[in-house]
Amino acid sequence: MIQKSALIYKKLGETPLEALERFRVIQASEGRAEFAGIPMTYAGRLDPMAEGLLLILLGDECKMKEKYLGLGKTYEVEIVFGISTDTHDMLGLAEMKDRSGAAHPAAATDVVVSKVDLQKYVGKFEQRYPAYSSKTVDGRQLHELARAGELPDAEDMPSKQVEIHSIELLEVESISADMLRNRIFSSIDLVKGGFRQDEIKDRWTAVFSEKDFPEKLKLMKIKVDCSSGTYMRALAHRIGAELGCGAFALSIKRTILGPYQF
Repeated sequence: MIQKSALIYKKLGETPLEALERFRVIQASEGRAEFAGIPMTYAGRLDPMAEGLLLILLGDECKMKEKYLGLGKTYEVEIVFGISTDTHDMLGLAEMKDRSGAAHPAAATDVVVSKVDLQKYVGKFEQRYPAYSSKTVDGRQLHELARAGELPDAEDMPSKQVEIHSIELLEVESISADMLRNRIFSSIDLVKGGFRQDEIKDRWTAVFSEKDFPEKLKLMKIKVDCSSGTYMRALAHRIGAELGCGAFALSIKRTILGPYQF
């Protein structure tokens, strides 16, 4: 029987294409002749700072890619409060101030985080694509427009209807500044290619060096069951923005992809 697909684990720091090529190399090294020279593609993206299940389509099944793109997803997400970034995850330019110039109340997040009503995010809604994403506008991807300073106005940013079926609070804890710094820098160093890594690390260094940077920040772990195309980093940003303290996705792990799971 011809194998139509394979389920692999995309590592933190990899692009989906890098994960696909790693899979191809492993099959060749193991002498799997049935994989030699056949078309392969992945069904559903994962950002470099996300990890988890990635579905690889094989051979003629690549022509059926569209039927896989609508599969529901389940993620486990860690959200850090008190800091925002322009990508809504750690691979972005960090800021401890909102657009008005007011500092995020990073040191007061015990009280702030206790006010989170996760159930308000359950249901269907229009979610704007993050500025740093592969969504195409007039033939150019948003991340290209963002780097060139040519993004549409906020109200003109493309969006799509998505649905969050359920959100479960797994844990709320504190994370020390030292541990947060180590996780961020070690994760960024895993990323290859042109993702502004040097500029991003310089900005993180500046943020961690601010005199009012707290010794600990609040970290929330949630489990989200959602429709295809729902951005977890955009959800993290929205929660932080609506609380008024800022937030970003420290980790995103896809644990279920339609009927597939490890």
